[in-house]
Amino acid sequence: MNTTKIILTLLISLPLLAQEKLSETDAAAIANDAYIYGYPLVTMEMTRRVMTNTETGEEAKAPMGQFANAHRFPDASFKTVTAPNADTLYSVAWINLSKEPYVLHLPDEKGRYYLMPLLSGWTNVFESPGSRTTGTGAQDYAITGPGWSGTIPAGVKEIKSPTHLVWILGRTYSTGTPDDYKAVYALQDQYKLTPLSAYGKPYTPPKGSVDPAIDMKTPVRDQVNKMDIATYFTTLATLMQENPPAAEDAPMLAKMAKIGLEPGKAFDMSALDPKIAKRLQFTPRLAVMKIMSQQSTAGQDVNGWSYSLKTGNYGTDYLNRALIAAIGLGANLPADAVYPFTKGDGANKYVLHFDHDQLPPVKGFWSLTMYDDQYFFVANGLSRFSISPRDPLIFNADGSLDLLIQAENPGGNKQVNWLPAPKGPFILMLRLYWPDEPVLNGTWKPPAIKRMR
Repeated sequence: MNTTKIILTLLISLPLLAQEKLSETDAAAIANDAYIYGYPLVTMEMTRRVMTNTETGEEAKAPMGQFANAHRFPDASFKTVTAPNADTLYSVAWINLSKEPYVLHLPDEKGRYYLMPLLSGWTNVFESPGSRTTGTGAQDYAITGPGWSGTIPAGVKEIKSPTHLVWILGRTYSTGTPDDYKAVYALQDQYKLTPLSAYGKPYTPPKGSVDPAIDMKTPVRDQVNKMDIATYFTTLATLMQENPPAAEDAPMLAKMAKIGLEPGKAFDMSALDPKIAKRLQFTPRLAVMKIMSQQSTAGQDVNGWSYSLKTGNYGTDYLNRALIAAIGLGANLPADAVYPFTKGDGANKYVLHFDHDQLPPVKGFWSLTMYDDQYFFVANGLSRFSISPRDPLIFNADGSLDLLIQAENPGGNKQVNWLPAPKGPFILMLRLYWPDEPVLNGTWKPPAIKRMR
């Protein structure tokens, strides 16, 4: 055998030799970390597939590069995104910047509260136009992808995205009345996305296409959690090519490469040691268990409420990022919204009492939302999924407020302050939009929900 053949043989065998030194335990640990690391990106892609699998724009779906505008608050049948809200009407769009930038037009909101956060493929909020940051006047933005360089039209501000996949998760406040819905519709009709090459010209968005192979019934989270490890890692490797990991992720990428998981490189289970490949089959179940168990430690615990001030931008806190993707995909930056949550059981009756000087301090608004134990709305006779100051709440004589949380209708005037609960376990979420400093620095604390005898 000549020298060239010897060198080639050694080069080919090096990955195999490196793999032989990797124990089953080490490989399983790396696979578990890789699964958690990639969970948000895979979840975003699966969500995108479902939400853009349509020919024309609808309330919950629209083709790529077009807005889907909700014309009413979601109901208990809505399973596309976990922890939906019933305070704002969604205006949602997905764009792919691999070919060219898109120009986003936002109209004059005339003082109405709204926010239009832009999320990367990794679920980080990289820009958040809206009432808090840019005001409510008309605005135009050119959203550009990684590595793009070119000329931006006059009067248009550039927003650089770290990934080609971008989710625009707009929210416009509404009281939920027919008249106010109409006012919001008029604004939603003006939310526009235009490819940069068509900006300033007549433009009609093309029809989308429907892929019958996409599961439109199973909740996205369940679709992700049911993926076998080979499919999951193959999907992740493909997605990482167009949605480059951050520079700070280099140590994680080095670890993943040890099991053959690299951006843009086909993941090959057959290249693994058979014992390691067999061990990795358990990775999805174990990793999902670890992600969900993070709920108990992810945030601070205040009076029974758990919440994090580390949402929307996660750095290398991959476990927290994965948890938010699982239970609250599309979470805002804390400066835009904070979401304390607590748990209860509909077998009991509860009251949430706010002293007159302890109502949630916010510049936007606040609400209390009811979910089942899977973070979806709870069906009830009133179709009431949240309660907030937009409702005709009855305050106590001293200005304090009691919100009733129970499965049974309390009847009479008490019904006004009632948030229906299921008969079993539930999750309560207190939404604080544009919170004041006392929320962000922890000097204001949400009161505990208390069981009534």
